[in-house]
Amino acid sequence: MAHTPETRDKVRRLYVFDRISLEVAAMQCGVSMSAASRWKRESADTGDDWDKVRAAALLAGDGIESIARAALAGFMTQYQATMDALTANDQIPAEKKVAMLASLADSFNKTIAASKRVLPETSQLATAMEVVQRMATFIRDKYPKHANAFVEVLEPFGEELAKWYG
Repeated sequence: MAHTPETRDKVRRLYVFDRISLEVAAMQCGVSMSAASRWKRESADTGDDWDKVRAAALLAGDGIESIARAALAGFMTQYQATMDALTANDQIPAEKKVAMLASLADSFNKTIAASKRVLPETSQLATAMEVVQRMATFIRDKYPKHANAFVEVLEPFGEELAKWYG
């Protein structure tokens, strides 16, 4: 399906300046992810590297706070995608899911620790996530038979944490 140059420009603008993931930008513009990826690759081949422009726009914006927020937002997008994948996959044993969730929580805590010097408002959320990580480890070690229930409750609870502290 052929798209107008305006559609391609809108995908680029959403990705570069609004810092939306390429997948979401494509979806918002009604184009396939493969088309958006192809446009990005073709632009890079002709000297318009969307990632470099995105980084430059980020640096020219609000400086270090903006960079920290963008990094945190990028991590959170990946975090949510991983949570969705873990929740949807019934083939992974419960104990392994709990271990993966604990590892994910550890990564989250490290990301928060790196950004909280720049973004003090993330400190409360970091503490909340540390508690969740410790609970995941506790359940994995002491009550592995409850791992499925923990996984089932964790995602909606994460949404509540985001409302309270996000």
